[in-house]
This record gives sequence, structure tokens and C-alpha cells, in this order.
Amino acid sequence: MQNLFMMIILVFCQLWAGKAETVEIFSDIMNKNIPAFIVIPDSYSGGNDSLPVILLLHGYGGDYKNWSSKTNLLRQADEFNFIIVCPDGNRNSWYLDSPMKPESQYKTFFINELVPWIKMNFRTNQMGITGLSMGGHGAFYLAIRHPELFDAVSGMSSGVDLTFSTVKWELAKILGPFELYPNRWYDHSVVNMVDLIQEGFMPILIDCGYDDFFIGINRSFHHRLIDKNISHIYVEKPGGHNWDYWTNTLDEHLRFFENAFNGSNIN
Repeated sequence: MQNLFMMIILVFCQLWAGKAETVEIFSDIMNKNIPAFIVIPDSYSGGNDSLPVILLLHGYGGDYKNWSSKTNLLRQADEFNFIIVCPDGNRNSWYLDSPMKPESQYKTFFINELVPWIKMNFRTNQMGITGLSMGGHGAFYLAIRHPELFDAVSGMSSGVDLTFSTVKWELAKILGPFELYPNRWYDHSVVNMVDLIQEGFMPILIDCGYDDFFIGINRSFHHRLIDKNISHIYVEKPGGHNWDYWTNTLDEHLRFFENAFNGSNIN
């Protein structure tokens, strides 16, 4: 633990210069280190002001390095003046606490360990959360269940209904077979959590391409929010379930967070 602490201090010395580095955060709940790629804008090193943080989540089969390998997060952190944190959510966690796998307790890690770690180690004022596909589901899932921690939420091509396929994406390993535990699948699906959203909830952006196989469940999420009179932005545009779409739309999501944090009328 002492070596880990010294490593973090060394990394922070570099981060203060406006760089990007990988850190490891120890998770007590899972008894392992979880890596995260963190990007600090140049402005952070020049004063004492607090900055917003964006949690940027990867999709199924990915890891914390995906976003940094596909887009210029250094440019985006400087342009929007955000601290960007890309945490690892394992290849198939779906950002849930698995009743099947003690080593996959990612909701608890994010809420009880990662977010406090960020607030302890950085000067922060507001926090947004977004992601693609599995990460979009994770963003909405965590924000809806813990609205006290976040100020805005968005998702790209989000897998908001876990019952879309009961055989793909290793969900049965996380939740157990659908045939045995259907209520788990329904209860953990974002599309079925709309009733948990209270008046005054944070700004929401839902974004999906016309040709994405998740377009139907995103439309369902959108219509359920309308039925409950929950304010949100819903965007459909050309594109599929791929990195061309996600890298092209990331700036739009960061702009959404910028407007949300500034109190602009974005809905």
C-alpha cells in the first residue's frame, strides 16, 4: 500500500503539469487495483480553481485505454477545461454489482471508492458521466441510482435494456441466466428505472445512430421519459454502433456537459 501511495503521488506531480497518465486505484470491495486513464487540462496547473470532472466509460470488451487510443482527449480536456477520467469497468461488468461474481462489484467501486478518490485527489466542483454502449448503460445506471453524486449524464449508443439479448455480451455471467433470474435483468435495465427519477433530476442527453442495433431500446427509453414528463435531450443521427460514430459525437457530449455545468437552458 505504501508503494502504491508513493506511485500515486509521483503520478500527480506529473499530472499537475497538464498531462495524461494512468493511475491505479485499489478497490477494497474487489481486492484489486483498478486502472484509470486521467487527463488534466493545462489550466489546472496554473491556479487554485476547481474544475468539472467527466467520467468517460468504455463499452463491452473494452478497457480504460479505449477512449484515449481513439480520440484526442488532451485536446478535449484543454478545450472544454474538464478533467477527464477513463476508468476501467472490466470487459463485461456492465457497471453493476454482480450477484454471481464477487470480483465484479463495479457499482460499489464507482460510487464508494472511485468518486471519493477523485474528490480527495483533485480540485473538483461538478461531475458528469457518459459512455458508449455498455458504458452508456453504466452512465445512466449509476446516475439514476446515485443522483446526489452527478450533475449531468449522457450516453452514446447505450445498451439501456439488458434483455435486448439474453445470450450475448456475457450478461448471464454477471446476473445469472435470464430463465432463472428474470427480475434481476429487468431491475438492472436502465429502461425500467425511469420511475426512480425524481423531479429536478440532472440534465440528460440520449444519443444513438439510425443504423445502430440499439436504436429501438434508446427510442423506448426516450418515450418512457416523455411519458413521465422527464426533461431530456434525445438525438438521432446517421451512424452505427462503431468508433466512427462515437469519436465524432464525443465533442457534442462534452459541449452538453459544458452547457449543463454553466446552467444553460439545454433542454
